[in-house]
Amino acid sequence: MARDAETEAPRSGDSRLPLDATLAPASAAAGALALPVEQEIAPRERFSLVDLLRDRRWFCGIVLLLIVLAAVFAPFVAPYSPTEYHPALVAQGPTRAHLLGTDELGRDILSRVIYGARVSLAVGIAAILLGGIVGTCLGTIAGYARGWVDQLVTIIVDAILSFPSIILALAIAAVLGRGVANLVVALAFVRIPIYARLARGQALQVRSLDYITAAHASGTRTWRILLRHVLPNIFSPLLVQGTLSVSFAILDESVVSFLGVGGVQPPDPEWGGMITAAQSFIFSDPWMLVGPALAIVVTVLCINLVGDALRDRLDPRTARAAASRGV
Repeated sequence: MARDAETEAPRSGDSRLPLDATLAPASAAAGALALPVEQEIAPRERFSLVDLLRDRRWFCGIVLLLIVLAAVFAPFVAPYSPTEYHPALVAQGPTRAHLLGTDELGRDILSRVIYGARVSLAVGIAAILLGGIVGTCLGTIAGYARGWVDQLVTIIVDAILSFPSIILALAIAAVLGRGVANLVVALAFVRIPIYARLARGQALQVRSLDYITAAHASGTRTWRILLRHVLPNIFSPLLVQGTLSVSFAILDESVVSFLGVGGVQPPDPEWGGMITAAQSFIFSDPWMLVGPALAIVVTVLCINLVGDALRDRLDPRTARAAASRGV
């Protein structure tokens, strides 16, 4: 009879419910809450080899790697010297000996494009590193400190953004003079506001989290909190922005060199300078323009696609969308 009483269905208003009945709603709620967590992509899964091979944008990284390797090992890859004159081969079209033809001085265009990649890639990467480091430091300090520091950095950033970036870079390069280092400084200066605003926005979100409050309450110094807790947690969006900005820095470097304020002196090759020299022969000898222009287009396109794929993998929201599409 006692066992029958335990298995008997509870009456209405009876607070003594069976164990299964009390656990069922809790387990159902736990299952409902656990469902979105199961759909999230773990960090290891985001960068699994199978997923990377499914996304065709990562194959552009192979092309980009080949371009970088060709620039690094240019003396071994280039078939000819980029500055050697050949009067007998002036303005020669593409042949087996010269795949992209020769320029107005008989120099091999393919060799000059390979050597020119050294300058364009080096200037673009160096400008992003310098501008990114300075902008990230300013934005992180402003977002974490708040107050007058935040207001001062915001005023400086807004003042720089009030000028068109390419015009400001041209003005700085003209004032500093020709030279690769001066060109890097000019291009890096106009990139500072981009990273300062991004780092400031991320720092404002991170500084209100519990582990930052706990670190501050435990007496951890401010510089240690910034280096060990804030910067590692805002690095992903900065990395994506840096990858995408390299292509724009290469374009700006080519434009500045095209307008005659570049950092490389003739006869050393550089993509923007090669286009400037080839514009006089655009109708009579168009192959002089094809080589450097194609190099800029392919490099910028590959960097943009790799940066876009990297953003999709680092951002959990876009990563879930990409996974649902089968990318």
